[in-house]
Amino acid sequence: MIVQVPNVLNSQQIARCREVMNHTGWIDGRVTAGYQSAVVKDNHQLPENSPEARELGDMIVGSLERNPLFITATLPLRVFPPLFNRYQGGESFGAHLDNSIRQIPGTPLRVRTDISATLFLSAPEDYDGGELVIDDVYGAHAVKLNAGDMVVYPANSLHHVKPVTRGVRLASFFWVQSMVRDDGTRTLLFDLDMAINKVNQALPNHGAVVELTNCYHNLLRRFAEV
Repeated sequence: MIVQVPNVLNSQQIARCREVMNHTGWIDGRVTAGYQSAVVKDNHQLPENSPEARELGDMIVGSLERNPLFITATLPLRVFPPLFNRYQGGESFGAHLDNSIRQIPGTPLRVRTDISATLFLSAPEDYDGGELVIDDVYGAHAVKLNAGDMVVYPANSLHHVKPVTRGVRLASFFWVQSMVRDDGTRTLLFDLDMAINKVNQALPNHGAVVELTNCYHNLLRRFAEV
């Protein structure tokens, strides 16, 4: 399931991200890549334990905790601290799969990467290329969103970032361990939750909304791992 989550960050938060990212040091992006990914990865990242990355990451996680669409789409159990990357001058990231397990630096905690997330921090008109292309059973989906918008998708999807041929593409990326590890089950729960919201809007306070909500939570109770 690929879901676009708009307005994760507001204009002031985006401006803060860009201010910090434009005045800090960058390192080779291959530092967080696995063996195979490192062969096709050509970009730069903020050092993941730097004060700048922690500040911006905490801001993003705080916004995600208040975003209903993110919560219902991912059913998060644990969020890997957001990382930040930059593409420019023809840089790209070839086809790859994300690592299945990530250890949170400086802790014994591990995150099973059920869901990948990319939060765009540059306006699409500020750069050429740079589309995130996600492959699934229905083909390839090119994603290039407004600054502050995010896409979440199954972490077992083959994906790549096209070369940035003009300007600079700034983004945050991270992974989510979901309470429901199976993407198909998450999709059914997401669709049911969205349908309940539509019924509630069309028929406010109708008894069927309570019954459907009860079904949703009983299904979540059956499938969730916490």
